[in-house]
Amino acid sequence: MERTKKNIFELTNCSLGEYREMEKLPIALMADNVRSMYNVGAMLRTADAFLIAEMIMAGITGVPPHPEISKTALGAEDSVAWRHVDDAFSEALRMREEGWKVCVLEQTHNSTMLQDFRCEKGEKYLLVVGNEVSGVDQRIVDIADVVLEIPQGGVKHSLNVSVSAGIAMWQMVQSLM
Repeated sequence: MERTKKNIFELTNCSLGEYREMEKLPIALMADNVRSMYNVGAMLRTADAFLIAEMIMAGITGVPPHPEISKTALGAEDSVAWRHVDDAFSEALRMREEGWKVCVLEQTHNSTMLQDFRCEKGEKYLLVVGNEVSGVDQRIVDIADVVLEIPQGGVKHSLNVSVSAGIAMWQMVQSLM
């Protein structure tokens, strides 16, 4: 069995124009006051890979163009639809009123373990991830349709926000396939 690594031409799925025209999944990602531009870029790159509809940068979350975002996004800041809002809570509330299911990635009492969550076809989902220290705004947690938690077995009690977002997006995408 040949295991030669693919070259850049074999890895290219589509052009930027083709990507923009592709149908995206009914999932939006919101970064609630994420401080690290590297994390923002990494989330954009993952959103591109999983055909996420858009990324919403809220509050102090940085936006492109920015060298640190570009370093980890590797061009995904140009492919993924993104926008900035000043207030994550107001935007989450507005989207919920428009029919989006608000899914918060956070550790709470009575949270749903990520592997037990399934997206339903025909629904739209807003995945909210939070600040690297304080997490998701409690007001958003309070209005969430579901709070998702990634089970962890080690000494540390959390994962990097971009890693957590990637794991959650993967689970959500898989449940829609």
